[in-house]
Amino acid sequence: MSFRERDNRRDRKERPHKHERREKYDNQRERTEKVKRERRSRSPHGRRREERGDRDVKPRIKQEERDRGYERGESPRESRNENVRVKEEVSMNIKQEREYHDRRRQENRRHQPENPFQSSNNASASQEENDEAEAPKEREKPNFETSGALTEDTNTYRGVVIKYNEPPEARKPKRKWRFYIFKGDKEMPCLHVHRQSAYLLGRDRKIADIPVDHPSCSKQHAILQYRLAEFTRDDGTTGRRVRPYILDLESANGTFLNNQQIEAKRYYELKEKDVLKFAYSSRDYVLLHENSKDDEDEEVG
Repeated sequence: MSFRERDNRRDRKERPHKHERREKYDNQRERTEKVKRERRSRSPHGRRREERGDRDVKPRIKQEERDRGYERGESPRESRNENVRVKEEVSMNIKQEREYHDRRRQENRRHQPENPFQSSNNASASQEENDEAEAPKEREKPNFETSGALTEDTNTYRGVVIKYNEPPEARKPKRKWRFYIFKGDKEMPCLHVHRQSAYLLGRDRKIADIPVDHPSCSKQHAILQYRLAEFTRDDGTTGRRVRPYILDLESANGTFLNNQQIEAKRYYELKEKDVLKFAYSSRDYVLLHENSKDDEDEEVG
């Protein structure tokens, strides 16, 4: 016999029987409960709870409910069946109400005509038809305005069709015109607008000469055009001079000259110190030139 087998046998002999182990566990549990009771009795809160008997509240309530059921002569199973029966009655009542309302809806649909406006508006509709038959239809008048189909091939810049074509009297100015831009009290950088005969203002930076980035402005909003125009001098003779004009390209929110909205597709002559605004942008464009203090006009020929 090996040493290990001998030690195992010795351990088995010393190990207590299962009944002994159970008794030992029960004794230990009783001791712990006794200690808990003693501690509880020492504390004032525990003493009050024992006096009131709060630990037995829930069992007492359940027992009272059972006693109440027994007084009515019902067993717990019968009381459960009673609750089920009440629930079934409620669901049946709801079902009957739904069926009643469904029947009412079907009856109303049967009595109503297919077109609810047919009965009330029969007379007015027949009268309108007679009036339409009597009145002769107006023919569409011919429209001789430009469609813009020809300009698509000749007036395209960077893949975008420009809405505007320069007139024959377009000229580049000799006077150095400038736009002084103000946003509230803040002055923005000055724009020199004398190097071309026309400037396109709009939101599309691909084609605009003067970009206007406000979202209320159109992609092609307005045109600043220099035109050669005739004028009469003080002595009665006539002359020609290059003057700036503004033209609105049928923009969505309009162009404003001195706080007054101008008509679309119409030239408006600009004078020194005129103020332009585009749509709802807060920027003011003031037109001036290098000799703004002098009032001499630029003449050609």
